[in-house]
Amino acid sequence: MIGQAPGSKVHASGKAWDDDSGDRLRAWTGLSPADFYDGARIAHMPSGFCYPGKGSGGDLPPRPECAPRWHGPLRAALPNVRLTLLVGRYAQKRYLPRGFAPSLTEAVRRWRAAPDGLFPLPHPAWRSRLWMAGNPWFEAEVLPELRAGIAAALS
Repeated sequence: MIGQAPGSKVHASGKAWDDDSGDRLRAWTGLSPADFYDGARIAHMPSGFCYPGKGSGGDLPPRPECAPRWHGPLRAALPNVRLTLLVGRYAQKRYLPRGFAPSLTEAVRRWRAAPDGLFPLPHPAWRSRLWMAGNPWFEAEVLPELRAGIAAALS
């Protein structure tokens, strides 16, 4: 799972997705906390590896030097990845082909057209509830396919 950057709570705990966003992401994936944090089967990698600080509209974006420095070596150390969840726009911009989708909504809507093994998702922050209300196809169509894809990848 590739996300954005840890928020202040996750930064303090040192545990990926250890916040309300993580609760929502676990619900989307259908994974129990034990399975979600099973390091032998699931890897968590943010676009930025430290809390970037607070800005006027929320947390600042991930620091730009992190993903280029660390993603290549970390992904090379994980040769058997079957599925990569691209959680949020920062991960999508890094891994989806240029021009794949002009927005997060379009990237998620076009999940079937994503390159093999990549699955774009919105970020599960509190704002995603508003996004989901405006995009009911996500819960009805995408989440069942996400759960099936995860089950297949983990089997």
